[in-house]
Amino acid sequence: MYLMSRRDVDAPRCAPAQAAHAAAAPPSYPRYTREEVGRHRSPKERIWVTHGTDVFDVTDFVELHPGGPDKILLAAGGALEPFWALYAVHGEPHVLELLRQYKVGELSPDEAPPAPNAQDPFAGDPPRHPGLRVNSQKPFNAEPPAELLAERFLTPNELFFTRNHLPVPAVEPGSYRLRVDGPGGRTLSLSLDELRNRFPKHEVTATLQCAGNRRSEMSRVRPVKGLSWDIGAISTARWGGARLRDVLLHAGFPEERGDEWHVCFEGLDADPGGAPYGASIPYGRALSPVADVLLAYEMNGTELPRDHGFPVRVVVPGVVGARSVKWLRRVTVSPAESPSHWQQNDYKGFSPCVDWDTVDYRTAPAIQELPVQSAVTQPRPGAAVPPGELTVKGYAWSGGGREVVRVDVSVDGGRTWNVARLAGDKAPLGRAWAWALWELTVPVTAGTELEIVCKAVDNSYNVQPDSVAPIWNLRGVLSNAWHRVRVSVQG
Repeated sequence: MYLMSRRDVDAPRCAPAQAAHAAAAPPSYPRYTREEVGRHRSPKERIWVTHGTDVFDVTDFVELHPGGPDKILLAAGGALEPFWALYAVHGEPHVLELLRQYKVGELSPDEAPPAPNAQDPFAGDPPRHPGLRVNSQKPFNAEPPAELLAERFLTPNELFFTRNHLPVPAVEPGSYRLRVDGPGGRTLSLSLDELRNRFPKHEVTATLQCAGNRRSEMSRVRPVKGLSWDIGAISTARWGGARLRDVLLHAGFPEERGDEWHVCFEGLDADPGGAPYGASIPYGRALSPVADVLLAYEMNGTELPRDHGFPVRVVVPGVVGARSVKWLRRVTVSPAESPSHWQQNDYKGFSPCVDWDTVDYRTAPAIQELPVQSAVTQPRPGAAVPPGELTVKGYAWSGGGREVVRVDVSVDGGRTWNVARLAGDKAPLGRAWAWALWELTVPVTAGTELEIVCKAVDNSYNVQPDSVAPIWNLRGVLSNAWHRVRVSVQG
């Protein structure tokens, strides 16, 4: 069903000659810069978007949008195309016809992106989706909009959260070599084609989560050092590649070692002094036939994007994302953990009593498996929701392959609870690598204030703590207290 604009309703009927004249002379529209369009992001300033070179005022359509107002508002002040590409229906002719009713102008023909600075070490970074919520530009760190997190089980590659520590390396796939230091001083050098063809391809659906996910909540208790991640430093993909186990066995390593050994990874991304990003995992996990650790070259059925490790990255399911090293160049086996700064002096948790004057990173183990986690993705904090029935959505996940068996949701701050419906297939015991998406519909009364709370329980009956303060730590990692969202119900 088509929606008519106010112009269609109010316009007088033209005589045939007038109609022919109007058809011969299309309306002339004012020209705007992207900066001018970007000033129109709220109903007060009007909500403008662009499509191609056209500018549209969609303020009056926002509440009518079939996907809900929060989705169309993601493009407010910018381009529609990156968001429309996520949903096939936007390619239908009637959708474009509807959009044309809201045209108010055209982009200035002088608009052009700024030229890159050749001296900037980040100048070669790839383009990114404009919908990402950027926490730092250099290095680039960003998360998907919370409104889109629970819309799909697999996160689209362009919206997968990005955690970079250094500039993105430019890698020529034809000359790429992965070095595996084998026992007895032997070295295995693998091209990308050899990694693809010499070892069976294995696929695993796994969620990756940054240790700093939800750090912004910790910083509201006491200041912490680190990027101010909201709830979006977590995403899920279907990864494809060679099993790390197969490559290490091929290199001559045994299935088991008597002592505590480690498998260390180095990336092609390096700091100005040449030190690469590095991390390590226990030897037993790397060689386990059920741990599903990959040397991945595919993500959601396509080659890895540059921001996510092209041409090869490690994917360690059930473990903090910091160990899934991107742009992998070297694998070694060592009696000690990786000497990298990010293994030794970062990504560790401490007591709330530890501050920067007393911290000693040698006293804490490196984070590997993460605790049980969940968050509300819909509605968003501060939203005004209609009375009647409210649908609450979110995600839940636990580290180490532990399955989420229940998500409890409250709309009164935790005084009473409901059990949410979980979506997704049941995973083999100990290999629940991917998140569960959950949903709950509850009645709400006009004029009330709601405090929505969620908490997940895994199959070891681990449950999230009820508040942030007791788990506060100076780096703001491992933030997994009950997630709280306050909204109002329209009167």
